[in-house]
Amino acid sequence: MLVDEAGTFLSQRSLAAMALLEVRFGSDHLTVRAPEMDPLVVPVNPEPTHAVRTTIWDDTVRAEPYGDEINQWFSASLGVRCRLVKFPDQLRRHVDKRFAKSGEHTAFADGYPFLILSEASLDDLNSRLDRPVPMNRFRPNIIVSRCEPFAEDSWREFQIGSVTFRTAKPCARCRVTTVDQETGMVGEEPLRTLALYRASGTKILFGQNLLHSGSGRISVGDTVHILN
Repeated sequence: MLVDEAGTFLSQRSLAAMALLEVRFGSDHLTVRAPEMDPLVVPVNPEPTHAVRTTIWDDTVRAEPYGDEINQWFSASLGVRCRLVKFPDQLRRHVDKRFAKSGEHTAFADGYPFLILSEASLDDLNSRLDRPVPMNRFRPNIIVSRCEPFAEDSWREFQIGSVTFRTAKPCARCRVTTVDQETGMVGEEPLRTLALYRASGTKILFGQNLLHSGSGRISVGDTVHILN
C-alpha cells in the first residue's frame, strides 16, 4: 500500500495517476513500471525495521515500511511524497463486525477481501452508456459469466472450487470507477449512469463484497454452485 507522509492510505480517489502503475508479481519480488520511469524491483519483504502506523478509513494498523530508494521512486512517479508499506504476515485486520460472523479479516483492502461482479451486470451497464467501460473500472477479483444481470445480488452463499463464500454487503461505488485505467484520465461515467438505476439512498451499488470460510483453491473456469 502507498501512504502519504501522515501514514494515510492513497488511492485513485485522490491520485488518479496511480492507475498508470503497472505491477507484475515474481516469486520473491514485484516489478513496478510507470511512465517515463525505469522499472522498479521491490522485494516481497522489506528490510527489517520499526513498524509504522498507517490508516485505512477508520482503521489504524501497523505496517512494515520500505526504504528510501523505493519511496523516492514512487514519489517521483506520482509527483507526491509517499512511501510503500507491507501488511505484516502475522497481523489481522478484522472486517466490520456488523457483517462478520467468525472473525473474518482482510489486509489493506477497503474493507473486504473479495468482490464479485458478473459480466452480465457490466453488459447491462454498457448497454446504457454512449461509450462502454471495461471490467477493470470496478476491480472485482471474482468475475462470473453465464448468469442474468445482477444475479449476484441475490446470492447469499455459494461455493467456487473448494471454497465457500457468502455476501457481506453490496459494494458502494466511488469515483475510482470514473478513472480510465489506461490513461489515468477522470470523467463522469459510469457513475452518472449508474446513479439513475443503481442508487440506494446516497450510495450507488454495483457488485457484492464477499467473505469466505475455510481455505482452498479457486481457478478460472470453476462453476459457481449456489447454496442459498
